Amino acid sequence: MRPLVTAAEMRAMDRETIDALGLPAALLMEHAGRAVADVVAARVRPGARVAVVCGTGGNGGDGFVCARWLRERGFDARVRLAKGRPKPGGEAALHLAVYERMGGPVADGVDVDGAEVIVDALLGTGLANPVTGALAGAIETMNRASALRVAVDVPSGLDSDTGAVLGVAVAADVTVTLGCAKLGIVSHPGSERAGELIVADIGIPARLAKTQAFLLEALDAARLVPHRSMGGHKGTFGHVVVAAGSAGKVGAALLAASGALHGGAGLVTMATPAAAAPYVLGRIPEAMHAVFDPEAADADAVLAAVLDGKRALVWGPGMPTSDAAGETVRRLAVAIELPVVLDADALNHLGTDVAILKRARGPRLLTPHPGEAARLLGGEARAVQADRVAAARQIAASSGAVVVLKGARTVVAAPDGTVTINPTGNPGMGTGGSGDVLSGVLGALLAQGLGPLEAARLGVYIHGLAGDRAAAARGQIGLVAGDLVSELGPAFASLSRLPGQSGNEPRVPGDTATITPRKSS
Repeated sequence: MRPLVTAAEMRAMDRETIDALGLPAALLMEHAGRAVADVVAARVRPGARVAVVCGTGGNGGDGFVCARWLRERGFDARVRLAKGRPKPGGEAALHLAVYERMGGPVADGVDVDGAEVIVDALLGTGLANPVTGALAGAIETMNRASALRVAVDVPSGLDSDTGAVLGVAVAADVTVTLGCAKLGIVSHPGSERAGELIVADIGIPARLAKTQAFLLEALDAARLVPHRSMGGHKGTFGHVVVAAGSAGKVGAALLAASGALHGGAGLVTMATPAAAAPYVLGRIPEAMHAVFDPEAADADAVLAAVLDGKRALVWGPGMPTSDAAGETVRRLAVAIELPVVLDADALNHLGTDVAILKRARGPRLLTPHPGEAARLLGGEARAVQADRVAAARQIAASSGAVVVLKGARTVVAAPDGTVTINPTGNPGMGTGGSGDVLSGVLGALLAQGLGPLEAARLGVYIHGLAGDRAAAARGQIGLVAGDLVSELGPAFASLSRLPGQSGNEPRVPGDTATITPRKSS
């Protein structure tokens, strides 16, 4: 997995490289600026006009180097000083002086008229307050221009830790992030402003990254896919119980059961209240059915009988919302010894009592969307969305469970604070039932023997990849949850085709979502 760092963690890496390893800061800046120049040169015609908009700090210093190298390669690169000249004596001032000695033109202000490329070297990772005044005007000018926008390290105006837009931010087509990917430009909403993300090697050893945040990549997911031996059978691949649905909400149970079947479970039993049974029986020929009513007095004994011999439980989609059902959830969510995926109304029944799961007798995996996460935290959805990583970590720490915070760039958080950002998926998946399919997939992976963290990582990746495949074939508008189900098998197959992977499919290269490392030349 690719490490993701905060601004403070990146500063620590910089300092250790400079102080302990002895690489001068000016040399790191040289590598950074040249890496950005490499990216620009690979994307536009020779001789193109490039406006390099620079600030006064390290980000601006990277821009001065970039402009110099572009001019060396025949591009019409010109520096634009949005904040004036850097203070004398620092690395940025050194590189501006070198640029000027080599004949590079410098002008105050942000004149980008006629530029085919704009290099955003205005603000770096240290931004903490909203951008206002002339700097906000400079960003708006860059955004209005009909030019390719290439951001240096972080699009100016983004919080590099959370991805929040601090007043106004550059909408980059490409971001060349330096040394390590920054957490905020991989997370939502920062990922939308970053565009294509390229990680440039500038000489800072990756082993210096002290972080608990990672980006999930295709090979990471592929390595988690359960191996299927030639002697395997339906019992080998696990039996999942999907306790879901109620009168008027049978679709949730059907979609979760379909997700479990297409996620690889050998057997699936839908457990629904009697009132829902006529509407689910026979709808999925491969699934079995049992009657389970969480509002009934004998709910505990009935569910125990249904779970006998099974390997995992998916509980919550479309379930009854009564107080009696809530009491059953809070009681059995602790008592059940099997791995359990708690979703939808099961989470709403827990509410802020999520800490009771620390006493659970088996592994627990929670799959809230932002609204459900807000209820678990006793807050508001907008606060969850303002810092998705922090919210997921807080729920995981409070519950002792693995948490899947759904949404754009789904976050997987473990109780120890480790988080993984998932790069797959698209807005077309914002449709009723998509989360139910995911819950079923997660249950299937638990039943096949994966631990909750591994199941969560693979599950969100494969679910998003299925959505990407469905969108590529059908378009995002009009995508429905059933489209994801039909693409789960092909999505698993595409992972098995990656070089070096073993499985039941032929091994040939396949396309998957990732980001591309680039070494400076």
